[in-house]
Amino acid sequence: MCPLWRLLILLGLLALPLALRKQPWSGLAQAHRDNKSTLARIIAQGLIKHNAESRIQNIHFGDRLNALAQVAPGMVGWLISGRKHQQQQESSINITNMQLDYGGIQMSFHKEWFSANISLEFDLELRPPFDNNIIKMCAHMSIVVEFWLEKDEFGRRDLVIGKCDAEPSSVHVAVLTEAIPPKMKQFLHNLKDNLQEVLPQLVESQVCPLIGEILGQLDVKLLKSLIEQEAAYEPTHHESSQPSACQAGAPPS
Repeated sequence: MCPLWRLLILLGLLALPLALRKQPWSGLAQAHRDNKSTLARIIAQGLIKHNAESRIQNIHFGDRLNALAQVAPGMVGWLISGRKHQQQQESSINITNMQLDYGGIQMSFHKEWFSANISLEFDLELRPPFDNNIIKMCAHMSIVVEFWLEKDEFGRRDLVIGKCDAEPSSVHVAVLTEAIPPKMKQFLHNLKDNLQEVLPQLVESQVCPLIGEILGQLDVKLLKSLIEQEAAYEPTHHESSQPSACQAGAPPS
């Protein structure tokens, strides 16, 4: 039996590069050869393929802005009722300059468990209902997704998706516009606090299903092999990048 098992293992190793080439995203075989995380590359290219940045940028707040007024009475309502004109313009928030750090996806492994940490940042443009001036803000957060392989009653492994949410300590919202009217400062302070609660939920609703769909397309045997290989060569520490202007809470220079 030993020679047979050795032959099966050898055939499996020889088949791995071919399996990588058959995956729906190009460049994975190269990622495997140059010691970069193949799973991180799979996730990155899958998010690109599914237009993750556009999905996040097209989030419409709509009723969410009114919901913020209910969470903090008088906040948005104070702005809206500040002018009693019937034909006043409604307040709005739009997401612009969406940037997802595809090249900085960090992976962590432990046996058949692994996680992905995905950082993203974008600008926010707030248009108050009684002011034509746009107030610029920005938001930064990191989405952490957990996965593991679980055996069923027949001993077959299935991919299980665990928690997928924004790391609380990574969520930052900052006001970039410097010239803020005094009457707006308290409103912006309250709005920033509430956006830090609402934005992660909106982003998670776009990103988490995509990541599950991306990895769910992989063959479980291939996924197990990749986890084992990357866990063996996982770096002891991840390089930390310099905080952006949004993370530092300072206006851009």
